[in-house]
Amino acid sequence: MDKVPAPALFVVSGLTLYLGAAVAVGLFDSLGAPTVSWWRIVLAAVVLLAWRRPWRRRWTRHDVVVAGFFGTALAAMNIVFYVGIDHLPLGVAVAIEFVGPIAVAAVTGRGWRERGAIVVAATGVVLLAGVTLESDLPREDVVVGLVAVLAAAGCWAGYIVLGKRVAGGGAGIDGLAIGMAVGAVVFAPFFGASVATVVPDLRLLGFLLVVAVCSSVVPYVLDQVVLRRVGTATFSVLLAMLPATAAVVGAVVLQQVPSWPELAGLVLVSGAIVMTASGRE
Repeated sequence: MDKVPAPALFVVSGLTLYLGAAVAVGLFDSLGAPTVSWWRIVLAAVVLLAWRRPWRRRWTRHDVVVAGFFGTALAAMNIVFYVGIDHLPLGVAVAIEFVGPIAVAAVTGRGWRERGAIVVAATGVVLLAGVTLESDLPREDVVVGLVAVLAAAGCWAGYIVLGKRVAGGGAGIDGLAIGMAVGAVVFAPFFGASVATVVPDLRLLGFLLVVAVCSSVVPYVLDQVVLRRVGTATFSVLLAMLPATAAVVGAVVLQQVPSWPELAGLVLVSGAIVMTASGRE
């Protein structure tokens, strides 16, 4: 893997992430978007725990608590995001969700570019929201979708802040495994009843495993690899590829072809992501 260029790894990460989301959309009618997302967390936690066996390392109470909050934020982000893509086109939802990390960059950054990025991103989001509201989608779907994706953006901001603390403590992927397990347990009272439906249905369970591996295990692990090999600025520029990647996957797999105004909104959000990269390395 060390011989593969970092941008190529990131492209694979983005494609698997949104291919997993596209597969998940096909399961929403069977289980509902929030339940599919919870199973994504559960199965990803099982895979990561089996692979990493994080209990072999020494954990302090503080490390476990931070990882737990991190995993809860991650689970909440995934659940509300899946609600969002159940009501909105995938590319639009992903672009709007990026308000979260852009806002973190604007708050923590010191230059005018970080501050300006939030204005550019907000312009793109307003354009995307306006186009979506005027589309043929039912207005109730649009409102629910926009609220859910904005909530996901807020959770993503918390995920970034807590994720830095987990990484700073040296836990890395082991912290991710613990966090996902905690997140799965936290939301189990809301979605655990689906176990009786999912476990006996091996075909459904198999599709959910595909979603978990494609949307959680592969991209999060590859992100760790890429972050070790490139600076923060380069990683931020690579992040700008994700809205476009989501739009392409949505168009090819889900036949959600974006309009020209939607493409303009996607470009503005991607530009805002690049702006946050200036001066960070």
